[in-house]
Amino acid sequence: MIIEINTLSHSPIYEQLRDQVVIGIASKKLLPGEALPSVRRLAADLGINFHTVNKGYTMLCDEGYIVMDRRKGAVVAQTQKSTSEFTSMLSGKLLLNAAEAVCHKLSEKEYIALCGREYKNALAVSKEGI
Repeated sequence: MIIEINTLSHSPIYEQLRDQVVIGIASKKLLPGEALPSVRRLAADLGINFHTVNKGYTMLCDEGYIVMDRRKGAVVAQTQKSTSEFTSMLSGKLLLNAAEAVCHKLSEKEYIALCGREYKNALAVSKEGI
């Protein structure tokens, strides 16, 4: 999987890294047990500070998407389970998304349709990756 960083984006680089790895896992471009590049190697490949990569990897580890091992490095976790902690975090993100939709005058129906469409897109990407 190729990770691309947009230096002109308003999103911090470590979040872009985190998001691309999550999408890679969902699309099956990154499989359970697959090793990710070392922090230093990925930082060098992307031309960014290794602390930035480390922060992204730490987020992924804390969220259960990857496992960090001193000998093996970063490895895609075997399973990602829905937990109350995940549900709570997702609820917070959805609240922000919903608030933005309200600010931009999207109706509830439009917002729910958009959420459903994007969920189906994520599933389709996941099935295409098989």
